[in-house]
Amino acid sequence: MTEPDTDAPVAAVMAYSTADHLPAVRAFAQRQAEQLGLTPDRTMSLVIAVSELVTNTLQHTSGGGLVRIWAENDQFACDVIDGGPLRSFGGPMPAADADRGRGLAIVERLCDQVSTVAGAEGTVVRLRFPLAAG
Repeated sequence: MTEPDTDAPVAAVMAYSTADHLPAVRAFAQRQAEQLGLTPDRTMSLVIAVSELVTNTLQHTSGGGLVRIWAENDQFACDVIDGGPLRSFGGPMPAADADRGRGLAIVERLCDQVSTVAGAEGTVVRLRFPLAAG
């Protein structure tokens, strides 16, 4: 897994710390994706993925986090940053009757690339999509 460069150019940043912020975070992600040229289908995939990651932050860590979004080199990128532990990707989708545990598997299936690294700001989960047609 390639480690993300945590010094990437920033287009927009939004902080969140409570469940009340979740609708605003979703709207922020959608607005930024549309402004930066992500296709409508991939925009919805991004919104769902960001929602899953932010929900995990709010359920499993304290202190909230940040969402930052930018585009460079024909790539759309979104970081979800929090104080939690590194996430483990690459696992199977939990069984249909499982009560929990689908969030990271959903994120991984919705995004073209997902990587995670512990950085100076905390744990960074980076989501990437190509901006080219598709």
